[in-house]
Amino acid sequence: MNHSNRLEELVNKYEHTLFRAALAILGDVQEAEDAVQDAFLRYLEARPELRDGEHEKAWLLKVTANRCKSVLRAWKRHPAAELLDIYPAPAEDGSRELLEAILALPPRQRAAVHLHYFEGYTSEEIGAILGQRPGTVRSHLSRARDALRRYLDEECGE
Repeated sequence: MNHSNRLEELVNKYEHTLFRAALAILGDVQEAEDAVQDAFLRYLEARPELRDGEHEKAWLLKVTANRCKSVLRAWKRHPAAELLDIYPAPAEDGSRELLEAILALPPRQRAAVHLHYFEGYTSEEIGAILGQRPGTVRSHLSRARDALRRYLDEECGE
């Protein structure tokens, strides 16, 4: 299979996953789209030899996360209301409040929450993707859960 066909296959398979991860980290639709595009361009340039689909996905997520970290260093984040309509939310009642709470988290916590709960990665895998120690990832997840609990308690009037 030539590289352009392989790239097309990867885009079809991982585009939405990478976009949701980038959106979770950045909170900006255009920047998230750019990060995903850069990840696929990096794949074309690097032509990495990866064992299987999970390694491809992890490689692409890591490249995307690194691009997102560069963007965060370059500009001050600002909230974007349209994220609530684009970012994937659970289907249960109260999902909008949960989504608002997730989007209110700091970028590192939001990234850890997204990769753990939406993509199913372990803290070790998230650490490898984000370039952090697994203990740091667990700390981000713990702080995020505490913040989400407080936010949702306030929203529910408890």
